[in-house]
Amino acid sequence: MNSAFPRQLVSTKQLNPKNIQLFLEKTAKMEQALLENKSSQIMQGKIMAALFYEPSTRTRLSFETAFHKLGGKIISVAGSGSTSIKKGETIYDTIKVIENYADIIVMRHAQIGAPGEAINATQKPFINGGDGAGEHPSQSLIDLYTIYKEHGKIDELTIGFVGDVKYSRCIHSLTYLLKNFKTKLVYISPKELAMPHEIKKFLTENKITFKEARQIETEIKNLDVMYVNRIQKERFDDMEQYKKLKHSYIITTKLVKTGKKNLIVMDPLPRVGGILTEVDQLPQAAYFRQVKNSVPVRMALVDLVMNG
Repeated sequence: MNSAFPRQLVSTKQLNPKNIQLFLEKTAKMEQALLENKSSQIMQGKIMAALFYEPSTRTRLSFETAFHKLGGKIISVAGSGSTSIKKGETIYDTIKVIENYADIIVMRHAQIGAPGEAINATQKPFINGGDGAGEHPSQSLIDLYTIYKEHGKIDELTIGFVGDVKYSRCIHSLTYLLKNFKTKLVYISPKELAMPHEIKKFLTENKITFKEARQIETEIKNLDVMYVNRIQKERFDDMEQYKKLKHSYIITTKLVKTGKKNLIVMDPLPRVGGILTEVDQLPQAAYFRQVKNSVPVRMALVDLVMNG
């Protein structure tokens, strides 16, 4: 099995157990260096192009923070309105231009499959920062590291995904990543937002134990991880359907306390109509710890993509 880390990370399907072990070890070292306030200059003289054509808070800022912490510099785009994409320039041509300015490219785009077009245009290190309802590999690595830190393991855990599992690129990427572990997966969603057929086919082909459910109350007692994803307004063409589904699951303190004592509650954020703020005070609430992990994870990811 090849332990070399992909230079162009588009999907978590690219990662194998050796890659993941290398990533976990590298992230732990980055986190320790941050805790000890040790500076790094491994990206000194390097430039990252952060191309964010779709709105982002955590992903964009944590990637930029991570690269600054490594001693590098940033050039960035926020939204397509101020770029030549507004004029009709293709992703291919945009990347052919950007590769002359930067040593690594991170791109978020609303179009599923856009990262595939991008890497056809360049040999430069590349990270998919999220492509529509497709994938979000760097977020799933944050999620994996968070689960590992909180539970001390990943194997033998039961992980429940709550909310929009149809359009959640975070859940899709984490699902693909978990094929490398012995876990049980539970997808709790309205039937309109159930997991797409092609991903269920992937789970079956890889002999991953999973089930689909509608009611969180009947499932929570079996979960070690409850991963909540908001009902995503931006994925709906029919706003009436969105209004019907947006409050499908409300996570309360009372609900969380019906779960295991070692249950952790995660959310890639933003939370919109999902987890109530009252839950923040519970030790099970891991979503802001999840956010804190994003900087060392993305420091490690950048280093691995650029240097293997």
